[in-house]
Amino acid sequence: MISRRRVLLGLSSAAGGGFLARGSAQAQPVLSPTNLRGAIDARTAGVSGVGGLDQTRRLQDLIHQAAAGNQWVFLPPGRYEVTGLRLPDRTRLTGIAGATTLALAGSGPFIASATGARRIELAGIDFDGAGLTLPDDVPALLHLRDVPELTIENCAFTGCGKTALQLERCSGAVGGNRMSGIGEYGLYAIDSTGLSVTGNSLADCGNGGILIHRREKGEDGSIISGNRIARTGASYGGTGQFGNAINLYRADEVSVSGNHITDSAFTAIRANGSSNVRIADNHCLRSGETAIYSEFGFEGAVVTGNLVDGAANGISIANFNEGGRLAVVANNIVRNISPAGPYEHDSVGFGIGIGVEADTVVSGNVIENVPRFAMLLGWGPYLRNVAATGNIVREARIGCAVSVVEEAGSALISGNIFEAMQDGAILGFRWHDRATRDLVDGEGGGFPHLTIQGNRHA
Repeated sequence: MISRRRVLLGLSSAAGGGFLARGSAQAQPVLSPTNLRGAIDARTAGVSGVGGLDQTRRLQDLIHQAAAGNQWVFLPPGRYEVTGLRLPDRTRLTGIAGATTLALAGSGPFIASATGARRIELAGIDFDGAGLTLPDDVPALLHLRDVPELTIENCAFTGCGKTALQLERCSGAVGGNRMSGIGEYGLYAIDSTGLSVTGNSLADCGNGGILIHRREKGEDGSIISGNRIARTGASYGGTGQFGNAINLYRADEVSVSGNHITDSAFTAIRANGSSNVRIADNHCLRSGETAIYSEFGFEGAVVTGNLVDGAANGISIANFNEGGRLAVVANNIVRNISPAGPYEHDSVGFGIGIGVEADTVVSGNVIENVPRFAMLLGWGPYLRNVAATGNIVREARIGCAVSVVEEAGSALISGNIFEAMQDGAILGFRWHDRATRDLVDGEGGGFPHLTIQGNRHA
């Protein structure tokens, strides 16, 4: 059996009986990163890694040479200053993460063109915008379009007043990268065709973390998993258009799982008009507005296994009036909700643990320390086929508020435990106004659209 270790040992022996002694002036590694990747060493090819020198022409020639031969370009540690690079098909650039920097050298774009290449691979490079202003028609530090086999791994993006990485009609993998101090968005992906965004670290992005958008609603299929996102700002203001750590818009069939999100100005995970989405096993801490949203014209959302600690609202499945319907909200922990949000709310308001409207199951959740409604079922006439079963609610003003306006549809409230409610366990509401006594005993208050049974109020 021939193993990789045996091959390396054999190569070592062939190089004169093993490595030369430490300290010998002739000591060389048997295999360098350049050898292993079959790369062209940029330094030996005349590209200088000394800052202050524009290396665009030399590096551009080398990229074309390597692409023609299906080779990597290896950038040794150093600072390589460029403006307006073109990335042809089969561009492969690699460096030493944390030591190899490609820096913007002038007032032009970092990348002049990266459109229509079938394969581009970038690894181990720090992309530095150097605090320079990009032209008005350049949306991002790196802007790539129509690349079906894209890999960007173990890179860093810093020093940019716009977006770090913008992708259009791309697929592939963006993994293990670091984005910080970005003026607009960390990653803005438009019309993706199966993109994996995994294991990245984003901090201090001015208006959004990871955005998965489509110009028209349709299947996207992106996977956003295992990312760490901290301190997402909302410098543009608004009521939720900005300030979201992860934002889906019109993007169907997307999975958002296992992400760790802290201190978002607005929402940790916001799915707007996105159908058949799965939002699972995420940490959402200290969100400024609603921690997890599925809203507007969507059909199908599974929100399960998430931990929400600190938000103006916990989980919201909203906008039945716009066609928003069909969800499962199960096995989440939602706690420490605040009555205050980042703007004056003109509708339902803040201070709600879990709010749902249509064709939705709310089951097996634990909700604690909520200043208003731990659960809100429906809003005015926007209630249909909601089941709230097997939840535990502790320390809330009202355990469950359910709509009792004339047009409201069916709701089942069964097998829940309510402890330490200030104003009641289960109450009927007409919009903002309380309309019933506490219904926890199971009589339904004379409202035929309600079935209330088997609940316990401790």
